[in-house]
Amino acid sequence: MEHTFYVSSSPHIQDRESIPRIMFSVTASLLPAAGYSVYLFGWRALWIMLLSIAACVITEAVAQKMMKKPITISDGSALLTGLLLAFNVSAQVPLYLPVIGGIFAIAVGKQVFGGLGFNPMNPALLGRAFLLASWPTHMTVFSEAVPRGSTVSGIDVITSATPLNVFKQAKEVLAHASDYPVEKVNQAHEAVGQLYDNLDTLFVGQIGGCIGETSVLFLLIGAVYLLYKRYIGWEIPGSYIGSVAVLAWIFGGSEGLFSGNILFHVFAGGLMLGAFYMATDMVTSPLTRKGRLIFGAGCGVITVLIRVVGGYPEGVSYSILLMNLLVPVIDRSTRPKVFGGAKKS
Repeated sequence: MEHTFYVSSSPHIQDRESIPRIMFSVTASLLPAAGYSVYLFGWRALWIMLLSIAACVITEAVAQKMMKKPITISDGSALLTGLLLAFNVSAQVPLYLPVIGGIFAIAVGKQVFGGLGFNPMNPALLGRAFLLASWPTHMTVFSEAVPRGSTVSGIDVITSATPLNVFKQAKEVLAHASDYPVEKVNQAHEAVGQLYDNLDTLFVGQIGGCIGETSVLFLLIGAVYLLYKRYIGWEIPGSYIGSVAVLAWIFGGSEGLFSGNILFHVFAGGLMLGAFYMATDMVTSPLTRKGRLIFGAGCGVITVLIRVVGGYPEGVSYSILLMNLLVPVIDRSTRPKVFGGAKKS
């Protein structure tokens, strides 16, 4: 019996995984959260997702056509960027915002640097940062102030309606209680108590916020699938969420040090979306295990810093973008030492 042997250079590793397979799998893992957001916010949320995806896919095709490069929209990366961008805006934004954000995310955040694999920052988060800087009012107005079935009186939530914003305003009142009437201070205590009492609602997702950050439950369903398929590792989400939990417990309370409610700070805002779907981006995250742990912890430190002392109630997007810029340094600092090589003179 004759056998045919093929001679080729290393590595000799065969794997069924490919860029399209991974991209479409990650997109599919987001569908439970996407479906729940449509249930929660209505058909407008679906329109925002479709417009954002269409803008990203079309922009990628046009940019590659103009630069005379092969059109690779079938790999699913632009589709995933569009969906993640839509997850990072409110269901109340004008419909032209996700279109503009999608164009910016792909054209400036990706194609300018050479396309997939060369972008230094997460394109979807860069698109969100651009929209937040350009249309801050639209990007900080949400449909509800507190979980359904709850009321918080006396706290101004006209321009922002997330639980983190309500908490930040209440904490500001409690930190300077002598400057406010007793009634206002009591209302702030009530607001914090109600937020802590509605942790189950935070977990399920019946809250105001961005389209994709409302349900921890459905995001975790998708995240478990990604971890099972080994499309993402535990290092970045674990160190990210862990560092936020510890630092929020120490510095994130309304009654001084070591009074922070860990579950509130972990469930509220975009931490779960960022930790499992944004910070783990293969292109913009470190290569080594040690580097990924450092990366996740750095994201956690910056997130809590912005939440506690920054001007915004949430810091997930900016923390990941800032740490994206440090990835080359982290990779160089954590790469394994080579033994047996020639010593440089």
